[in-house]
Amino acid sequence: MSAYTPAEIMVTAAARQIKNGDVVFVGMRLPLLAFMLAKQTHAPRALGLFENGVLRDRPANAPIITMGDAPNQSDALKLCGLDEVMSLLSGGRVDLGFIGGAQMDQWGNVNTHQARRPGGGLVRLPGSGGGADIACLASRLLIIMNHERHRLVPQVDYITSPGWGPHPGWRQEQGLTRGGPAALITSLGVFNFPQGRAQLTSLHPGVSREQVAQATGWDLDCASTLEITPAPTANDLKIIRLFDPKRFWTS
Repeated sequence: MSAYTPAEIMVTAAARQIKNGDVVFVGMRLPLLAFMLAKQTHAPRALGLFENGVLRDRPANAPIITMGDAPNQSDALKLCGLDEVMSLLSGGRVDLGFIGGAQMDQWGNVNTHQARRPGGGLVRLPGSGGGADIACLASRLLIIMNHERHRLVPQVDYITSPGWGPHPGWRQEQGLTRGGPAALITSLGVFNFPQGRAQLTSLHPGVSREQVAQATGWDLDCASTLEITPAPTANDLKIIRLFDPKRFWTS
């Protein structure tokens, strides 16, 4: 049970960002597992909002692949419309929101619209969904994605979900009075944004600073003291695999 995958340490690192009592705009894939883990451990009073209108105040009672699966709707606190969920977000009721993306730059801007191919031309991506809303309106934004040089770029090809912008005060200039990226969790480590720019603060076990630098598209900024991300405990892995028994998201 002690062996774990990069995705599983991403889940446990993301779960630690959820505080007890937080209202969390959960999303899909690894964030869904992170929410379930936090609910079962240190944050039993966290409330989960899902884009399809599900509000959960308790863990699901069976594995979940998508937010629309029956176990996510069964025993939910409330099943409502998208408009009601988004009104909680726009009204400032969401403490933490998760997003991912195809690209992220050093200021936490996320791209899920289009990216340039190495040889020219564009790759069309799924678009925003609720990503831009979460990035603009949640009190804290958590970005979670695989750590690859073509994903972590100096400047995104398209800003779908705004981060901190290229200079202090940029968000306020755009009328974004709350929120902003609080952390980036990747398959190699954890970044914070102390001055609006990504700074490596934690390395996952067995990962070197040089490995992170080689996989990052901008000049890496590191905290004066780099921590080691706590590895998932046996109980963490038991809970994660309860909700992802076939390792659909975490293999």
